[in-house]
Amino acid sequence: MINRPTLLILAAGMGSRYGGLKQMDPMGPNGETVLDYAVFDAIRAGFTRVVFIIREEFADTFQEQIGSRFTGKIQVDYVFQKIDDLPDGFSVPEGRTKPWGTTHAIRAARHIIDGSFAVINADDFYGADAYQQLANYFQNSLTSSDGISHYALVGYQLNNTLSEHGNVNRGICSAENGYLKEVEEVTEIARDKSGHIQGDWLDGKRREISENAIASMNFWGFTQDLFEHLEVHFIEFLKAHAAEMTSESYIPTLIDELIHSGKADCRVLETSSSWFGVTYPDDKPHVVSNIKKLITAGAYPNKLD
Repeated sequence: MINRPTLLILAAGMGSRYGGLKQMDPMGPNGETVLDYAVFDAIRAGFTRVVFIIREEFADTFQEQIGSRFTGKIQVDYVFQKIDDLPDGFSVPEGRTKPWGTTHAIRAARHIIDGSFAVINADDFYGADAYQQLANYFQNSLTSSDGISHYALVGYQLNNTLSEHGNVNRGICSAENGYLKEVEEVTEIARDKSGHIQGDWLDGKRREISENAIASMNFWGFTQDLFEHLEVHFIEFLKAHAAEMTSESYIPTLIDELIHSGKADCRVLETSSSWFGVTYPDDKPHVVSNIKKLITAGAYPNKLD
């Protein structure tokens, strides 16, 4: 049977550091956004459906300016990430306005995903080969009877994912024999005055990170059973942190937990693609320049169809 995966795009963020809806900011020569290139790459890799995770307050604008671009090219659906969409028995603490992180965002799609799916950030440019690698993984992976879940991650070298204009958050990974051993969400990553890369780890300490460390850019390949694991993990997270105003539940933390408990494994897929993103406004010229270089090299048409 041919596997027709879905592309799940996390587009609910309002771009707080960027200063606006960066998902709608034109980057290509004819007004193309990073999302336009993502869906273009997904379609030619064999994805047949895209689901956008967005916030309800900008749904009409998003659908008009972004979603309408893909009419007739791929099936498009929308899901809203709502702060009060929580498991039974939990409620939003008074004063909290921030959603609950990437696990909460993906959880919003639990009723609409019915097969293999990839997860990406709306504001990251992953490159054509990255989508093809994951599509090939879906096509060649068979349903296993070994009792564990099988997932995949497209990884990039950390030193190629930093911004010159501020700190970034990354899932820092270690791998063995092509499989992920562990992944930890590290925040506030940047070079120090001596040029070394430093970041804040989950234990609260700021430590150096290798230039060549594998960084998760939130490009994952999952099967539908992820939602079962996610629900259990998210409930435990809420038990421990629901009263906090800014606590977030991260997908890398969930995957790390599943690997260590023997409930899942995760292939690390090597890609020749270059990653670049728009965390800060000053990142935009770099993205525009890189897209132009890829067009000149023939990787993309001058105008996306």
